[in-house]
Amino acid sequence: MSDTDLQSDLEYQSEYETDYEVGQDNVEMLGLDIHNPVFFLSAGLVILFALVSLIFPGATAVGLETAREWTLQTFDWLFAMTPVLLTIFCLALAISPLGKIRLGGVDARPEFAIHSWIAMLFAAGVGIGFMFYGAAEPLAYYSDWFGTPFNVEPGTPEARRLAFSATIFHWGISPWAIYAIVGLALGFFTYNKGLPLTIRSAFYPILGERVWGFWGHVIDTLAVISTVFGLATTIGIGATQASSGVAYLLDQPVTLGMQILLVLSITGLAVISVLRGMDGGVKLLSNINMSIALILMIFVFILGPTLAIVSGFGQNLFTYLIDAPALSNWFGREDTAWFHDWTIFYWAWWISWSPFVGMFIARISKGRTVREYLTVVILAPVVIGVIWFTTFGETAIQQFEAGQGDLADGMSTASLTLFEMLNSLPIAAITSTAAIFLLVVFIVTSADSGALVVDAITSGGKTDAPVTQRVFWACMLGVTASMLLYGGGRATLQSLQAGTITAALPFTSIVLVSCVSLLLGMRDELRVMKAAEESELSASASAGE
Repeated sequence: MSDTDLQSDLEYQSEYETDYEVGQDNVEMLGLDIHNPVFFLSAGLVILFALVSLIFPGATAVGLETAREWTLQTFDWLFAMTPVLLTIFCLALAISPLGKIRLGGVDARPEFAIHSWIAMLFAAGVGIGFMFYGAAEPLAYYSDWFGTPFNVEPGTPEARRLAFSATIFHWGISPWAIYAIVGLALGFFTYNKGLPLTIRSAFYPILGERVWGFWGHVIDTLAVISTVFGLATTIGIGATQASSGVAYLLDQPVTLGMQILLVLSITGLAVISVLRGMDGGVKLLSNINMSIALILMIFVFILGPTLAIVSGFGQNLFTYLIDAPALSNWFGREDTAWFHDWTIFYWAWWISWSPFVGMFIARISKGRTVREYLTVVILAPVVIGVIWFTTFGETAIQQFEAGQGDLADGMSTASLTLFEMLNSLPIAAITSTAAIFLLVVFIVTSADSGALVVDAITSGGKTDAPVTQRVFWACMLGVTASMLLYGGGRATLQSLQAGTITAALPFTSIVLVSCVSLLLGMRDELRVMKAAEESELSASASAGE
């Protein structure tokens, strides 16, 4: 057997034997190449929900809030347990022989440089949240704006410690373990097993050929709905904070027209980003974002309480690791209200976002080994998070303690905390304007990458579908957010958040089951790699003789 034949045979063995071809169930119409029925179900349900929210905002809000409360009260244990299990699973994969598997095969090489890769991870996964909660969340826990961890006395050293431990806990290893597993499953089954880049492909070892039928349609449709809900909420919340910042700078009230205009402008920018492609769109915007975010953080670091920030880096990371087990515990909690409203909300939120962030990570991670992938995807955002939340949180808390500026009396609203903090530092107008610009670019990046992900699912896993489809989904995100703002304002966005929490419940099971499927697939891949190594050794021995 020649080397070429051997390589071809090994590649064939590494792929699953399926007759399914990417896009075989697609319908070509109006210049589109869309999957039937996932596209039509997903688009129809999203439009229907937006219209119902627009026409009956009150009833929709009540129904979704009821569903949210039932979900949190009944399944808080499942949400609390899931990040723990996924973190342990990620660690086991990284240190096991499976960690040497490379996404795309032994000859695959990364498409993006490490700095661009990390920038895109940051921008797509947590960028907007860092801006919104960077100063607000530590100050909220310390000052008892909306409860404290373990019901500790606000304003005490213990409250200060837990303010940072709990914040980093919510934004640290746990969410990125969720994202990493979903992204790894998608990337592995696509690049190593030759399956379409859709959520359903991760279940092939369990469902077999049935994954292309009814159950696969259900999985992909839920993924699309969850992603669109999460992104529409993000766009609305981001627009709310950005418009609050503009109104704060101009000393004007926030108006509905201002919010909708901002959403439509962001949608237009997202469409331009989509048309420019990955390198000229998401990659470029992510690098710009990281540069501006770094400059803003350095500014706050230098002009804020620098010594407290420096000492806080290591201290907050250490206390996070010490407090994480207690914060993870769901038995016998006396701070049930805080636990549900913050921790369980976050866990459900990350799970509901996992199809979006996971698939985007998969798209940009080809060529990385499993060990490298898990190490960077989980640890890099954690390090960035510790630095970010310490810098902005410490500055906000010190202003509150010193009775300085707008934060002297504590937080008014979370969306204004960043701007109120910056207002007590020099050149506030410039830094606040930069923060607004950063928010807008983060939202554009999320909308662009979200449209990329939704398009991949609704085109049956095609990565070269017509760009008009991504434009369609980018517009759908903007229109949905605009209609929600018009129909019910902030209350409707809260309803959409409640819907996202409820949608996370079935996805929790999907994520957990995908771990089993991923393990089965990776064991098969390791078998193929060992067979290839043995064949090469045998060939070398024969040649030597």
